[in-house]
Amino acid sequence: PHLIELMDAKLPTRQEQLDSLSTEEFDVLIIGGGATGCGCALDAVSRGLRTALVEKFDFASGTSSRSTKLIHGGVRYLQKAVFNLDIEQYRMVKEALSERANLLQIAPHLSYPLPIMLPIYHLWQLPYFWAGIKMYDLVSGTQILKPSFYLSKSRALEYFPMLQKDALKGALVYYDGQHEDARMCLSIGLTAAKLGASIANYCEVVEILKSTDPTTNKEVVSGARVLDRTTGKEFAIKAKCIVNATGPYSDTIRQKENPQKAKIVAPSAGIHITLPDYYSPERMGLLDPATADGRVIFFLPWQNCTIAGTTDTPCELTDNPHPTEDDVKFILKEIKHYLSPDIDIRRGDVLSAWAGIRPLVTDPNKSDTQSIARNHIIEVSDSRMVTIAGGKWTTYRQMSEETIDKVIEVANLQAKGPCKTKGLLLDGAYHWGPNLFIRLVQEYGVEPSVAQHLANVYGDKSLEIIKLESLSGQRWPVVGKRLHPNYPYLESEVRWATREYACRAVDILARRTRLAFANVHAAVEALPRVVQIMGEELGWSETKRQEELAHCKGFLRFEMGYNLKLQERLQHPINLSSEEIADLMSKFRKMDADNKGFITLNDLERYFKNHAAPMLGTNHSMEAAQIMDMIDEVDLNRNGRIEMSEFLQFMSAAKSGTVGSSRFKHVLDRTSHSDKDHVISVDRSGGGV
Repeated sequence: PHLIELMDAKLPTRQEQLDSLSTEEFDVLIIGGGATGCGCALDAVSRGLRTALVEKFDFASGTSSRSTKLIHGGVRYLQKAVFNLDIEQYRMVKEALSERANLLQIAPHLSYPLPIMLPIYHLWQLPYFWAGIKMYDLVSGTQILKPSFYLSKSRALEYFPMLQKDALKGALVYYDGQHEDARMCLSIGLTAAKLGASIANYCEVVEILKSTDPTTNKEVVSGARVLDRTTGKEFAIKAKCIVNATGPYSDTIRQKENPQKAKIVAPSAGIHITLPDYYSPERMGLLDPATADGRVIFFLPWQNCTIAGTTDTPCELTDNPHPTEDDVKFILKEIKHYLSPDIDIRRGDVLSAWAGIRPLVTDPNKSDTQSIARNHIIEVSDSRMVTIAGGKWTTYRQMSEETIDKVIEVANLQAKGPCKTKGLLLDGAYHWGPNLFIRLVQEYGVEPSVAQHLANVYGDKSLEIIKLESLSGQRWPVVGKRLHPNYPYLESEVRWATREYACRAVDILARRTRLAFANVHAAVEALPRVVQIMGEELGWSETKRQEELAHCKGFLRFEMGYNLKLQERLQHPINLSSEEIADLMSKFRKMDADNKGFITLNDLERYFKNHAAPMLGTNHSMEAAQIMDMIDEVDLNRNGRIEMSEFLQFMSAAKSGTVGSSRFKHVLDRTSHSDKDHVISVDRSGGGV
């Protein structure tokens, strides 16, 4: 009952959290607001320790929001454990499977079992894969999600009709967990905050503070100097111990504490792409266990789309990891092997692409520092800073438990008992039930798809969010104005997110909603409204609003794959017949009425008024913002107009599939058909006089 009361209480404001951080003294300061950092904060505060956490950017802004979205034990790790008789690998899988069960229990609104198919194209694979999958079930023990099973060829195609059926012998299906990773991480952090932890995003550690321990006369960490990136102000946080849970940035913090420290992190980039939902069934994933270069590719339904990945490429540490065209093409090439030839796998179908940096680590506690640690490592410095690095999303809780155990030991802290996070429900789970979305539909008049989205992301907090929505002005839905017509994210989610510490527009589009990951083009379209709502909630000036627009556009272009299509088009040769070029040049000249050699906003406004309006009807008139978005689709050199070469290049790319669905091409095609439809034939006019 006490926990429920705390979870139902109002969240402290960000300013209240900052005031607490700058005035109180803490038992432990955690640096890093990813899954491990938030997990450490929850573990520490639930044991009664005075807990602080700071994050350089937004919660889950790094690797924790850019995962494959799976909660899994690791089928391939089990394979290595069996074939290499490796007991360490076996224990790692068993631990991960236990943590998988716990995560599905503590956040049932955010996580669920997902069947994953292993298609069989060679008969010898059947006993081999069957033995491995059954061993996976066996290691799960009583915490098994659902038993694996075999499917005949015909049944496999019923479950996954997109499969390549030639040479298909059958399929094996096993179960792992799936979750909304960014919201899961935030929920862990918010749960910690409601239990009393002081947490703040956009607070960067610029210096590790030290003092002399009077009992040992040794120099030990005593806190950190922190920069609030939203205001530019610095302040100090006092703490008896520091936890470095910064993932890929572990060495950066380690060297702030001791510049002589050797690096232990080997950053590796993992790329994922997003494809339309018709590429996969609604509730069935696919595993490619052996790609051309030995990597594993997952092909999974998520957020009403399909995600595919991942790659594994050594990279440099950066605040702005971005996908590469080579990686996108590699993933498309691999999934093509498993999908029916009826499906035209087009580069233009890639809705988003993103990169996450995987922090592979060498163990500084071992003499052989060249070998990558298979599991997480915990390092304690001479000045009592505890670094937790490596591991994976699924095992964040176990990693956090071991870390706080070590913190209590090295700093001689007094905790109220052992770890309490096993089975501890997260914020949003206490009053949630699988039929909560029906209540949203019946009591508030929300669309069923939107209601399911709200209930399955926010849990019982969805009832508070929907109260922020104004009436739609329609008979149905009664409430619920979407940020984008094709996705279930509501305007009220933006207002709610500002109360959950969202500070920038990118926080909304990339993490509080997942629109940037689901469809980067839709995110670009929703951005102005997001900035407008955040401006109202946070009191932004016009200058600040323009800064946010520019910052978020840069993020979407560089980190979410928006610019990749432009780069691909730049390299795409014009492949059109002479007849097609002549026809397109004729269309171009109709739009370029003044024969300038390029098309402007005014040209298209005039053209669409004369051609598109009669075709689409008066209720479908083209607004200037919509036309500018169309120009943006075609405009390669970003000068705000369409030149002849850009027009031909775009139409060629659309023909080849390098460009997917395009509003500009759609409207242009319909106006062209309309022109032909309105030609009066000589026969109908009586042959002339």
